Amino acid sequence: MGARSEAAGYGGARERPDSGVTRRRRLGGDRRRDELMAAALELFGARDPDDISIDDVAAAAGASRALVYHYFSGKRELRVAALRSAAAGLERRPPPADGACPLDALAGALARYFDFAEEHAAGFTALLRGGGAGRCGEVGKIVEGVRGELFASLTRRLPVREPGALLRVTLGSWIATVESAALDWLEHRDVERRALERLLVDQMVATLTAAARHDPEASHVLHNLKNDR
Repeated sequence: MGARSEAAGYGGARERPDSGVTRRRRLGGDRRRDELMAAALELFGARDPDDISIDDVAAAAGASRALVYHYFSGKRELRVAALRSAAAGLERRPPPADGACPLDALAGALARYFDFAEEHAAGFTALLRGGGAGRCGEVGKIVEGVRGELFASLTRRLPVREPGALLRVTLGSWIATVESAALDWLEHRDVERRALERLLVDQMVATLTAAARHDPEASHVLHNLKNDR
């Protein structure tokens, strides 16, 4: 009886547009699409995307090749959609609490960053590896968009309104260090995570200390970090 009712709904004549059957079918499709993207992220996080086929994704998701093509026009569209979903998850992480001193806010932001990396290891790895040398187009824009959000969040918390060239390079190099450290930690897990986070906070101070010898703006930011506690 339920199956016949649902089948009739595809024609639209025997089912109201706002009925529960329509909503359940649409949500089911969304879940299946999400499953395909999750399977793709697992593969893209472990292997070079060029070595992964639609058949690989279908097998990993327990789906047919036809179902993958039902939702995505090909591997490129699937990869972009999967990376966007990973990026959106990272960007949705809550910001540090207001009122924290800059170093504590930085430590809190790192903890949230590593929380996401640990909870969504495949997506995080696929996202950052997708932005490697030679990557361009939509994938590159997704990765650079995430980095841009992290950079903006960092400058707000230091705080710096519009960093000059030397400070921009300094902060950008620290973000790259954080990304590299997170990928290494996910692969090896031979360093206690909180110890790694503390090391990265200390590295920010050390990096700013070096930059302060060349840039008054970096010196000002360093002063705020070390004295606003």
